[in-house]
Amino acid sequence: MSKYRKKAASKFPGKVEKVIRPHPSSGEPEKAQISVEGADHLYKEIRVPNRLVGDNGQQVKLKPGEEVDVTIEAEAANATVAATDEAS
Repeated sequence: MSKYRKKAASKFPGKVEKVIRPHPSSGEPEKAQISVEGADHLYKEIRVPNRLVGDNGQQVKLKPGEEVDVTIEAEAANATVAATDEAS
């Protein structure tokens, strides 16, 4: 196994702002709206299905006010190497 990670990743702190319950006849899943710290103002809120799997395999749901981590991953082979800022 290589000592290098196969995926490039960044982790951002977030907070569950609210849980959005769908109209009963819509067939849509319940969603959690998460405010992501460090994102641009217009893009800091994401909505994801409120279905997570806990350590023991049980389904769990997020609640308003909970602190979460939002992880962005990309295949390392497809990611580009960022240039370092020589001036700092």
